[in-house]
Amino acid sequence: MMTDPISIALIGTSVLASLGLVAFAALKALGQWISFKQQELSRVGHAEPEYPHAGGLIEMADLKERIRKLEAIAAGIDL
Repeated sequence: MMTDPISIALIGTSVLASLGLVAFAALKALGQWISFKQQELSRVGHAEPEYPHAGGLIEMADLKERIRKLEAIAAGIDL
C-alpha cells in the first residue's frame, strides 16, 4: 500500500519539484513576454506610418461588395 512514510515523502517531493519547475518556466515565459511587449511599445513611438498595401485595399473592397450583396438578399432585392 501507499501508507509507507518513505513513499509518501517521495511522492510529495516529486510533486513539489514538478510544481517548482512549472512555476519557474511560467515566470521565465512571463518575463520574456513582458520584454517583447516593451520592445513592441518602444517601436510604436518611433515607427514610420505604414500605408496599406494594394492587396489589402482590394480585399477590403471585395468584402464591402459581399456585404452589399448580402444586405440586398436580406432585404429581398434581386440583383
